[in-house]
Amino acid sequence: MPATQSASTSRSTPPDSGQLPLLLAMLVGLVTLLVTFFAWSSARHAAEAQMVETFDYRTRDMVVGISRRMAVYEQVLRGARGYLRGSVALERGDWARYYALLRLDQSFPGMEALGIATLVPPGQLAAHEAALRREGFPGYRVTPPGQRPVLTAITHIEPFTDRNLRAFGFDMYSEPVRRAAMERARDSGLAALSGKVVLVQEGQGARQSGALMYLPVYRAGMLSGTVEQRRAALVGWVYAPFRMNDLMRGLGGAHSLDLDIEIHDGDPKGETTLLYRSAKAAPMRTPRLKASAQILPGGRTWTIMMRSSPAFENSLDTTRPRLIALTGISLSFLLSVVVWLLASSRRRALLLARSMTLELRQSHDQVAAERQRIQVILEHTHDAFLALDAGGRITDWNAQATRLFGWNPREAIGRGAEDLLPPGARAPFREGYTRFSASGACRLLGGPTELDVVDRQGREIPVELSVAVLPIGERFGATVFVRDISARREALQREQQRQQRLDEARQALARAQKLEAVGKLTGGVAHDFNNILHIISANVQLMLRAGRLDEGKRKRLLSILDAVERGSKLAGQLLAFARRQPLHPSEVHVDELLARMDSLVLRAAGDGISVEKSAPPALWPTLVDPNQLENVLLNLVINARDAMDGSGSVRLALDNVTVANDPMLAPGDYVTVAVSDTGHGMPPEVMEHVFEPFFTTKPEGKGTGLGLSMAHGFARQSGGDIRLASEPGKGTTVTLYLPRHVAVTARAVSDGVAEPQQSR
Repeated sequence: MPATQSASTSRSTPPDSGQLPLLLAMLVGLVTLLVTFFAWSSARHAAEAQMVETFDYRTRDMVVGISRRMAVYEQVLRGARGYLRGSVALERGDWARYYALLRLDQSFPGMEALGIATLVPPGQLAAHEAALRREGFPGYRVTPPGQRPVLTAITHIEPFTDRNLRAFGFDMYSEPVRRAAMERARDSGLAALSGKVVLVQEGQGARQSGALMYLPVYRAGMLSGTVEQRRAALVGWVYAPFRMNDLMRGLGGAHSLDLDIEIHDGDPKGETTLLYRSAKAAPMRTPRLKASAQILPGGRTWTIMMRSSPAFENSLDTTRPRLIALTGISLSFLLSVVVWLLASSRRRALLLARSMTLELRQSHDQVAAERQRIQVILEHTHDAFLALDAGGRITDWNAQATRLFGWNPREAIGRGAEDLLPPGARAPFREGYTRFSASGACRLLGGPTELDVVDRQGREIPVELSVAVLPIGERFGATVFVRDISARREALQREQQRQQRLDEARQALARAQKLEAVGKLTGGVAHDFNNILHIISANVQLMLRAGRLDEGKRKRLLSILDAVERGSKLAGQLLAFARRQPLHPSEVHVDELLARMDSLVLRAAGDGISVEKSAPPALWPTLVDPNQLENVLLNLVINARDAMDGSGSVRLALDNVTVANDPMLAPGDYVTVAVSDTGHGMPPEVMEHVFEPFFTTKPEGKGTGLGLSMAHGFARQSGGDIRLASEPGKGTTVTLYLPRHVAVTARAVSDGVAEPQQSR
């Protein structure tokens, strides 16, 4: 009976139990395939993100490269203008040697030539053409022919060969696009880039689009502070023509084929604005990535449209996602088989385990090879790379990190990342990293961040960080790419300083124009008012002489004469501000004049004010009205005294200065008289109005508000200027600029005839 029961039990095994291993294998295969799909999807998105990041870098680099190249070409024109020194009349051989010395044809691709466009004076066309023909160009003539209000001609162009000979004598001002750029350069004094043109150098074959950059040349010694002055001082332009295909050659370096580029003049409007298109670009192709940017070379807007090229799109890394997919599918199949075998029999499980061990070893080798490949990439990247564990210690360190920070990998690995930060940032970093390692959240994620780090010697370095989260078990570490941006930071600071100087010059010009307008109005009113006062004065004097008058009438007439005298003095001050007062200039040594005024200055300053004077040993003379100069200096000392409430010091400093680039002063030598006090100073909103007539900060009855206005008018009428520097709580300095006087003597020549000789 027992044996019969055992056999019955064996036969009672469920009939579908043989399907359980297959079901388990299918379940494991499904799970592993899902994991493989998510891993493959993540790898594919990572590769696409890397391609987008590379594309962004390529586009930024291309825009910066074009802007930098145009800025360098603008500097070439500025150097050429400096070489001309305010005149376009120079020997053709000198211009050729200057061009050969610059080696523009080797170092500046796209710059077709370097030339001079000379402004032909009205009515001098025939004389101009005759002069050029006498230089050895018998067929020279200004083209296109005919009379125009403004005539120009290309008189110098290098290299003076091949295509450039077609431009010799061409009047660029006759063509509207070129004329607009030339007028903009003339009126602004800055470099101006033209719109899209076809250069006259182009022949009848394949033509490239082009553009020209102009920089005005003003006559040496003439003022160029205003538009009218610049137009009057203009003698010509230095210019450079560009062929766009040649200009773009070489930009982008080894990665130039990664982008399909179009450059448009202004907003893109089809072929009419197209300046350049990459040689292999297909306009109708839909790119995977595209970007656009605008730059302002020479004050002209260029729109740069960039698309990813087929070669760049083909560089998308599909190897790793494919490897992950193949490996995952293989592992899924193997795991399914293993589960099936294990569930089926122990013997087959052991055999399959040996096969699985072999597959895992091969997979490990593949992972090791992939890690080695990633290590090689990180070692040769241009950015420093480091990885941090959950405790903030360095675990990976590439060669660029060694060059940037100074520690080799053996010294750096295991060191706390806070050692790379300035001392003041280390404690906040430790606190913030503790929170980050627990949560994986940080404000530095998601984009580049600029901050300062320190190297081994403690030197601070500005860098740009790109941080990514690195999961480590239940906590988080980080991978960091570090890029040195010292050069970029310095370039940005230089640009900010240049912009600040430009803004200051514009503000000074606006103030000068405002004072000029007020001065004209004030001068007209003062002149008419003075004429009326003369009539009143003459009639009152006639009444006084007419006969006997009682004492009351006589006093009233004398009171009228006194009021007329005060009005005449006021009108004189207004005329001084308007620069219409009659001056009697003579050679003045300001240091000697101050010595003669010593007692007057001391009495004007008062007992509680100390007066200091300084002057160089060989102070230059100046040509001004000495009486008006005395009045101006006394007014400045009295203003300084009133600003100090009875105690302090006044300093009168004389000096010789040479002005080269100033928007309000002509280049040359000047004598400066600086009157400084230790008073309350003035805020900027007061300084804006101090030279306006009747503006005063003194209490009512203690000033007319015409002292600084008269000083301003005197300085400008004498060919100089007046400057004000003040800061609340630190006093005020008023500086007079008076032009140096050059005495004229005579020297004897060999034939006994005297010739004028200038001496300084």
